[in-house]
Amino acid sequence: MQLNLRYDMNSPSFGAPHTALYRTAIEQSAWADKLGFTQVFLAEHHGAEDGYCPSSMVQAASIFGVTQKIFVHLSALVVTMHDPLRLAEDLIVLDNISNGRIWLTAGMGYRPHEFEMFGKDITKRLGLMNKALDTIKKAWGGEPFEYEGRMVRVTPKGVQPGGPKVYMGGSTDKSAIRAAKGGYQYFPGHPALFDLYKEERAKLGFPAPEDLVKTAASFLYISDDPERDWPRVAPHVAYATNTYAQWATERGTGDTLYKAAETDDVVAALKAMPNIKVLTPDQCFEWLKTQPANTGINFHALLGGLDPDLSWASLLLFEKEVLPRLIDAQMVDLNI
Repeated sequence: MQLNLRYDMNSPSFGAPHTALYRTAIEQSAWADKLGFTQVFLAEHHGAEDGYCPSSMVQAASIFGVTQKIFVHLSALVVTMHDPLRLAEDLIVLDNISNGRIWLTAGMGYRPHEFEMFGKDITKRLGLMNKALDTIKKAWGGEPFEYEGRMVRVTPKGVQPGGPKVYMGGSTDKSAIRAAKGGYQYFPGHPALFDLYKEERAKLGFPAPEDLVKTAASFLYISDDPERDWPRVAPHVAYATNTYAQWATERGTGDTLYKAAETDDVVAALKAMPNIKVLTPDQCFEWLKTQPANTGINFHALLGGLDPDLSWASLLLFEKEVLPRLIDAQMVDLNI
């Protein structure tokens, strides 16, 4: 199993301030790096009402400054919002800053206002994504190439051969087929799409892809008293699940693991969701024993602007009372 962190930095009016969230994400990433976590997932959206991170590459640089081994996975990086040449440059600099620890999942984008914000035509988003991916592939070759009728060159050379690892993201059947046809690795918004991707990839004669690391839970919180902590974390988690569910309606098609918790009893609604977990250390260990080996234990540690003190309480309890048992049972793959 992998151990991972995830951040989106979205915080409602009752959540922690963004200054505290960004600083905490840096500190928690340093903590995770020392323990041997595999990666930190950073998300990106633009013009969101409650401050969702619009600049995940800058956030990645802040994390690389305090870590040595952990990877940062930009997931998803909405490549259609970026100038392709500048995108290639920024990512290759991150590759050098981190000594080859930057990965990205390329997202096409789906929120109409984001395209309007950057003067992009949402009906041409597939073409915009293809252009971005084609450009970075050529740019990371290290040699001059033709771009919009002129010769350009992106330097310096990357640390990772051919540049950072690129996955293709998506939440629809079309995205799975597109990733297969392009020969990309695939990081779907919903695990069921991976089977379709594998089938299409095999039909086209590509080798088997990397195994999909399935997420154990969208939100996992470790507590010595879940009944005490459920009401503390529930408003933040409900805010996040409701936000993602609402945004999914803007996509028009596809699916998301986050479902709306629109009831008077938010705690009960969240408890009924199989991907939301508030567990004691013993419960967590027993539950993780039932998960397959290719599982990512992802801590969405500041979800919904969760108070940093509450967030740290869960992580440190995991470190003290769950992680040693996972190590003894040889259930985790530590990056040490």
